[in-house]
Amino acid sequence: MRACSLTDVGKTRLMNQDYVYYSTKPVGNLPNLFILADGMGGHKAGDMASRYTVETMVKLVSDSDENDPISILNSAIQQVNTDILRKAQESEDYNGMGTTLVVSCIRDSILHVANVGDSRLYILGEDLKQVTRDHSLVEEMVTRGALDRNAARYHEQKNMITRAIGGDTTVLPDFFPIDIKPGNRVLMCSDGLTNMVEDNVIERILKTTADIDEAATKLVELANENGGRDNVSVIIIEY
Repeated sequence: MRACSLTDVGKTRLMNQDYVYYSTKPVGNLPNLFILADGMGGHKAGDMASRYTVETMVKLVSDSDENDPISILNSAIQQVNTDILRKAQESEDYNGMGTTLVVSCIRDSILHVANVGDSRLYILGEDLKQVTRDHSLVEEMVTRGALDRNAARYHEQKNMITRAIGGDTTVLPDFFPIDIKPGNRVLMCSDGLTNMVEDNVIERILKTTADIDEAATKLVELANENGGRDNVSVIIIEY
């Protein structure tokens, strides 16, 4: 298994509020760990929220005495949500801070995924499949049939999320166990990529670029070429 990550401030933002982490070696009782967070809040709050969440997740997973991947990830998510709410009380600069979170690990040919918010995880086999479901107002409208999927991409409320780490005293992550096969690629990304680059283009780049570091660079560069209106971050895993 190989992995790489890349994060970029984009073309319009002054600060990068995304934060990424990966380890292909064991972290606590997990054989590997991949985390991506997209912070929100004021000048300091979004940056603090994403970095603190990821760093705290890594420590919580490292210290966990649980064995089941979903139990390990869920316990860590619940605790970091509590910690972020407490952290937000330390300074007016941190008031209202929060972050999306998508986290995964691979054990025994199963990709275990958890997400809160609208950062995404895709898996590429014969074609590209979005595994996570956005926790956003627009996604809820699409699910209800009130909005067309194609129109959702350009909706003015596209970035209004309905769940976040630090959004409430309780957090409800979604969990997905996915069979993964040799040769599959996994993409984790912030919405700075998916708002700027269509899924079919992402799929083409992942399929046709042999080196994953080069693929990550191409995706980030294309997001910036298409406007770069947000921070853009990717993690690519080659199983």
